Amino acid sequence: MFEALTEKLDQIFKKLRSRGRLDENNIREALREIRMALLEADVNFKVVKDFVEDVRGRAVGREVLDSITPGQQIVKIVHDRLVELMGGEKAPSLKLARQLPASLMLVGLQGCGKTTTAAKLASHLIGQGKRVYLVPADVYRPAAIEQLKILAGQIGAGVFDSRSDDDPVRICAEALGEARRDGFDVVIMDTAGRLHIDEEMMEELGKIKAAVNPSEILLLADAMTGQDAVAVATSFNEQLEIDGIILTKMDGDARGGAALSLRAVTGKPIKFVGVGEKIDALEVFHPDRMATRILGMGDIVGLVEKAQAAMDLEQAQALEKKLRKDEFTLQDFRDQLTQMRKMGSLSDILGMMPGLGKMKALKNMEVDDRELTRTAAIIDSMTVRERRNPLVIDGQRRKRIARGSGTSVQDVNRLLKNYAEMRKLMKKMMSKEGAKAFRRGHFPF
Repeated sequence: MFEALTEKLDQIFKKLRSRGRLDENNIREALREIRMALLEADVNFKVVKDFVEDVRGRAVGREVLDSITPGQQIVKIVHDRLVELMGGEKAPSLKLARQLPASLMLVGLQGCGKTTTAAKLASHLIGQGKRVYLVPADVYRPAAIEQLKILAGQIGAGVFDSRSDDDPVRICAEALGEARRDGFDVVIMDTAGRLHIDEEMMEELGKIKAAVNPSEILLLADAMTGQDAVAVATSFNEQLEIDGIILTKMDGDARGGAALSLRAVTGKPIKFVGVGEKIDALEVFHPDRMATRILGMGDIVGLVEKAQAAMDLEQAQALEKKLRKDEFTLQDFRDQLTQMRKMGSLSDILGMMPGLGKMKALKNMEVDDRELTRTAAIIDSMTVRERRNPLVIDGQRRKRIARGSGTSVQDVNRLLKNYAEMRKLMKKMMSKEGAKAFRRGHFPF
């Protein structure tokens, strides 16, 4: 989402670092460019004005201008100010201890992804050991009621048996009582939206709020709508006093202004971000990690967390033994692809790796997640013997494997060649010399 902004900021900082010594004129020029970059990213104009003025006040101090690396100092100032802008160092948490069951009321316009996000949030909380109860309260869209019931079954959540002819206020009140009787920890209410804010919708939401006294009201804002999302959040906050924001569709190609503007304009924290269609594509919002990604520094902590969630410890230890014995097979490769896909899209993973976004070779590279599917299909079309020893695959078998996987012989050849190269690379890395070089920060290839 922030690719264009990241690239422009990188160019600005590169120019600053190349100057060595800085003066107020250099800084004024850089801040003018930063201002334009933020406005082009659809950040609220008042937020941009305050941001630039604050950075200017910090950047023209003697400790910056007289430092050995003034360019780096300004990058740090911008980073720290971005973190403050989006909510500070600490990721905001849900207030679930106020009452049991805790009740989360999801509100927002139609099309912002409330129903799927309700299931994603439930899945996230179930992963933390909570018993979650879903409440389909959008009676104006019968399909949304059925969708939430189906999703609840998939993730193992409880669900209230709503009907499209019920009153939404009664649904939420009765569901809360039922969840309390059945010992659920959290109730998530999927309320109705409209194409735009209207009095009738707000009145209904106000009645639900009065009836259930929710632990938190969470607004879903569509990141793709840019500054419209900020206007929507402001209106909902004025009329319902929301507790936090879930920013959806952060995996899209919007310019990212909403993420940088919402906290500053509404005073409410972004608590989660939706990063894809899958049920596990919901992440806790960390302002400090988002700031490092915007500045092209990656998010290595987030990447490690994704890996820990996706990887099985026993499998990882077994894989390490195989690598040390040079016994890494195509079946092992297939298993690793499965684990990688659990971590999310390749684009997202690459974006979290520090420095990769600045590499020219990767700048315009199209990352196609379907390539992983094709690779897995090719390996699945092989026999167990062929997966263990690809050298036995002759020309005739390559044709059969291609037909069985719906690919071409060239695709099969490419996979086998890449696998052979990868084996050589791993052998070097697992050698004593390779391990020593790796610890020194040098790769043995």
